[in-house]
Amino acid sequence: MEIIPVIDLLHGKVVRAQRGERDRYLPILSQLCDSCEPLEIMRALIELYPFKTLYIADLNAIQGMGDNAAEVRKLQHHFPHIDFWLDTGIIDANAWSYLDTATIRCIIGSEVLKNTAQYTHLLSNLAIARPILSLDFNGNGLLGPKALIQPEYWPKELICMTLARVGSYEGPDFEKIAGLVATGVQRKIYAAGGIRSINDLKGLHALGAAGALIASTLHDGKIDAPMIAELMA
Repeated sequence: MEIIPVIDLLHGKVVRAQRGERDRYLPILSQLCDSCEPLEIMRALIELYPFKTLYIADLNAIQGMGDNAAEVRKLQHHFPHIDFWLDTGIIDANAWSYLDTATIRCIIGSEVLKNTAQYTHLLSNLAIARPILSLDFNGNGLLGPKALIQPEYWPKELICMTLARVGSYEGPDFEKIAGLVATGVQRKIYAAGGIRSINDLKGLHALGAAGALIASTLHDGKIDAPMIAELMA
């Protein structure tokens, strides 16, 4: 199982996500290091475990409030061996500014999309950025075009992002993950939101999830290096 740490960037700092309520996000307090600077957080994560992939949510870009491109490029420069998954709330392929690198993959989040035509256009025009679809859910269901729940729209990798559970310690949405896996379509499905412990990760793996995106459990010391090594083996 692949464990992918998450960094949420807002105004150049790493913040702690809370149920997708972005106006409540505050600079992160972490047991891994005494800083909310992206570079220091990244160093602490890599010191904890030699992760090969990192997920970045550029919250400024997602909300149309500028971007954190300079911080992302700084992380790329210092960690050229890391495969970065980047969510900028992309809605226009021409706005993607990371096409010149092989170490940035584009996340297409359903929450910002108006229709499936917009999605398929992004998928085809961002092929060089190896796009990954994030199915973004809140308490009322899928955000964005409802048709994206159909496997015919899925690329090779898929994130099940339960925004209402992010940072909540309420547990992942096992039912949604099981439903996506049960389609029988050969895709890598990654869980995100609500993960509390290694037992949650083992439960997701047993359901057939290829991996999980985690943040709070790492920064709060609830999942340590031996646990990660056991799952990543």
